[in-house]
Amino acid sequence: MDRGARPRRVGLVAPSGFLPDPAVADRAASFFSERGWQVCAGETVFARELRFAGSDELRAAELQRFATDPALDVVVCARGGYGISRLLDRLDFAAIREAGRILVGYSDFTAFGLALLARAGGVSFQGPSAADFGSRGDSEFTIRSFFDAIEKPEVSIDFAADGPDFEAEGRLWGGNLSMLCAVVGTPYLPRVQGGILFLEDVNEAAYRIERMLLQLHHAGILQRQRAIVLGDFSPTPSLPNDNGFDLGVVVGYLRSVLATPVLTGLPFGHGQRRVTLPIGAPGRLYVRAGQARLQFHRHPVLS
Repeated sequence: MDRGARPRRVGLVAPSGFLPDPAVADRAASFFSERGWQVCAGETVFARELRFAGSDELRAAELQRFATDPALDVVVCARGGYGISRLLDRLDFAAIREAGRILVGYSDFTAFGLALLARAGGVSFQGPSAADFGSRGDSEFTIRSFFDAIEKPEVSIDFAADGPDFEAEGRLWGGNLSMLCAVVGTPYLPRVQGGILFLEDVNEAAYRIERMLLQLHHAGILQRQRAIVLGDFSPTPSLPNDNGFDLGVVVGYLRSVLATPVLTGLPFGHGQRRVTLPIGAPGRLYVRAGQARLQFHRHPVLS
């Protein structure tokens, strides 16, 4: 940072579930402060109402304010959970896109990212939550990917993959599979043609994952894409009557009914090692001999 330039500012907001451990926010604040950033934590980070981080009115107003605040460079969701679906019809997506803040969250935040793209053509990120910053676990990979995404105008991600050799270019979009299915048939589903769709989920049995993927297939969404990229779905609970029916069977069946290439192995999901990806930015995917490279550009970056 140049001498005399103002420090970067990050806002922590909780638009979905409440934060069970307030120390998570403290550790995230310390993480950014140690790097010279200023931290602004919203009231929702410390609020509780039922399972939510405060009332719908509070969460919607604070998310709108943080997402359009010119004094903030980056807005990070404290956690996922459930609750942002209640807020979608309360948000001014055009104003949020115009403000151009870097907005980061995952899991439940998928609904916001999809809605921002559908309603205003805005780009947001699926990335870390507050718990990843200052985590006592192995989050170095996740944090490095986060800073690459918000600092570099062009990003490349290399990973070992299972799938056919192919190349694809298109709009990068997706996120949590359950949340994507939840906006099908609503004004908050982007009409992406020829895109690269990335998906993940957690704590869903294999048959439920297949059922959701088939919902997207039957709705014509998967067929319109140039590639389907599956991330981490673990843990995937096994059920007594699965009789060998697992995620591998699901992937094999999906490939049998879909002409669109299906790739697995993307380090993206609810685990500690996950990449940060934009919803709505142009992307390119190159796969050869079990090695994949995913690239994206024209996403929001720090100026």
